[in-house]
Amino acid sequence: MSLFVIERNQGTAVYAQIAEILETEYVANGMPGDRLPSEARLAEQFGVNRHTLRRAVDELVAEGKIERFHGIGLFVAEQPINYKLQSKTRFTQTLGELGMSTNCDILTNKVIVAPLAVARALGLDPLAEVRWIESLRYADNIPLCVISHFVPFVPYGEALGDYRGGSLHAVLTQNFGMLRRRESLVTVVTATEEDARRLQIRSDQPLLRVKSLNVLEGDDEPVEYAVTRFRGDRIQLRIDLQELVDGEQPTTK
Repeated sequence: MSLFVIERNQGTAVYAQIAEILETEYVANGMPGDRLPSEARLAEQFGVNRHTLRRAVDELVAEGKIERFHGIGLFVAEQPINYKLQSKTRFTQTLGELGMSTNCDILTNKVIVAPLAVARALGLDPLAEVRWIESLRYADNIPLCVISHFVPFVPYGEALGDYRGGSLHAVLTQNFGMLRRRESLVTVVTATEEDARRLQIRSDQPLLRVKSLNVLEGDDEPVEYAVTRFRGDRIQLRIDLQELVDGEQPTTK
């Protein structure tokens, strides 16, 4: 006798009904890391063969709602953070609005000659100096992203010599005025060994890389070029279409 009732010949595929029930019973009512019954046990409870049950589970695995570990079992997946892309969004502010704590480690803070791509993005002459700050950002004490910040040393980077953490944008805003994000370019990349170690993930795990340019609110002068590498298993980027309608550009950091 099956534990869950499946309606056959009613227009919705059996595997789709099973996927919906699994999501309601285990994902919506469970916690990340909760273990589901085995596929054999679930097939018995639904009164279906293993192939049908597996197809239902595959749907939820593809959606990131269930994780399958071969030889171990099925588990409720950690749901990604819904991170908004807006022109004035700050990392600390965005995560705080979601009720999450934030902190960061400053890995690098030094003055260097701008790499060619950075100089172009910031509209600098070749061999111009920038302040390079590398930060590892956490959400609820879990490493979420690594950010490479590049700020023209004159006049902006000079004010960041003592920067030790917190909102970088707040420091820049306090000294130079409001910033807005002019553009953000999002691509998927494979984590380098260094980023994988910092983010505590496998070196072959995908990252969401966001290249962003921040400018002064009034005259659009470039102030910061940032390259952010988000953990692909912990974040999803949400673009605010209304902001685009109103003439803004999507942004993140």
